[in-house]
Amino acid sequence: MPQLNPEFWATQIFWLAVCFALFYILLSRLALPRIAATLEERRDKIADELDQAAQMKRQSEEAQAEYEAALAESRAQAQAIAQETRRRLQQEAEEQQRKLDEDLRARAARAEEELAAAHRQARESVPAIAAELAGAMVRHLAGVEASPERLKESAAAAVRAAQGSRPHGV
Repeated sequence: MPQLNPEFWATQIFWLAVCFALFYILLSRLALPRIAATLEERRDKIADELDQAAQMKRQSEEAQAEYEAALAESRAQAQAIAQETRRRLQQEAEEQQRKLDEDLRARAARAEEELAAAHRQARESVPAIAAELAGAMVRHLAGVEASPERLKESAAAAVRAAQGSRPHGV
């Protein structure tokens, strides 16, 4: 094998050095700059994409904050509307209650007036009824006709006496 023969080593080392130098120059001038440029380009692209992602994240956080603020404002407005509606309905209910109370008081006053009028009318008609009843009793028991004026006077006196003996308001 000629590669292992020491007399060919000097030429082999020379050609090894020449090939290594050519290969080194070729790699350093052509291949390595392209690889470095590709790596640099890739690094820049990754950095840009990371910057864009961070910017999008900030934008999404801002949008989220705006959404939450709008939601909170909407809730506050809804709560204010609900509170205003409750207050208005409460006022309307109180107004209706007041009107009903006034109507009931008016009806009660009318009923009391009607009752008082009926009571007065009953009081006023008692002597006439008593006179008529007394006349009917005299006619039935005694078989005679009594004077209507005398019967009215007697009935009125009896009613006055009966009212005087009872406690007031009964």
